[in-house]
Amino acid sequence: MRKAHRRHTASARGGSYMGKVIAVANQKGGVGKTTTVVNLAGALAERGLKVLAIDMDAQANLTAGLGFNLADVSRSTADVLVSQERSMAPIILHSDFPGIHVAPATLDLASAEVDLFNAMGREYALREALDDGTRSAYDYILIDCPPTLGLLTINGLVAADAVIIPVQAQYYALKGLKNLLNVVKTIHSKLNKDLTVLGLLPTFVDQRTVLGKEMLAEMQGYADAPVFKTIIGSTVRLGEAPLTGKPITVYAPVSDAAEMYRELAAEVIARGQA
Repeated sequence: MRKAHRRHTASARGGSYMGKVIAVANQKGGVGKTTTVVNLAGALAERGLKVLAIDMDAQANLTAGLGFNLADVSRSTADVLVSQERSMAPIILHSDFPGIHVAPATLDLASAEVDLFNAMGREYALREALDDGTRSAYDYILIDCPPTLGLLTINGLVAADAVIIPVQAQYYALKGLKNLLNVVKTIHSKLNKDLTVLGLLPTFVDQRTVLGKEMLAEMQGYADAPVFKTIIGSTVRLGEAPLTGKPITVYAPVSDAAEMYRELAAEVIARGQA
């Protein structure tokens, strides 16, 4: 783990450039949200793009997954959300990976969510923080939302241009999906007209099994949201990478797992330009 040091962002492009903000959300835990953000960030940065990964989960797995020692993080997204200034720039950290910066989380996010309930414009806290010039400093901003449909996830969706929904290839995986899509529709209609569903992302798919094939077919036949062509399978390398604090594209660059996220990055870019 590396020690954290802060970086103040400034627009690298000027003009009216606005980076693409993508929330990764699903109220179900264990579906690969953090894995998606860490490794998609790695694959985008590998293409020479500048990426900010925002940790909105008090478990701080994204922060640790990109190599930071949580004991060294003195300021986090919790401070941003409860601050009257609401500026993202002061908390942003360099990672060891070129092109990837991190807005870290700590356990303080749990209490920050409670504090937000009494704040003015509580749903817009993260969006306002990104409007300090951070949006224009990055090609992509990826938001790792917590496994709930609470105020932190709502902040992520209100701040985003699009949402990626990882869906695990298991029975009942689509059961809670309608609730999330209803939340997305409500936010689109009332709080964020720019919000779209970029796609459902099949995760932990074992296409060697009948169950894996059936679940994938069910997901691809789901009519309420587009589904990514990229399929994230279960691999040993993908399970090992978080323990090293590295994206899979760095930890095992020639692996099948790394190639999956390169394909996802290409698809994300293409869908964003459509």
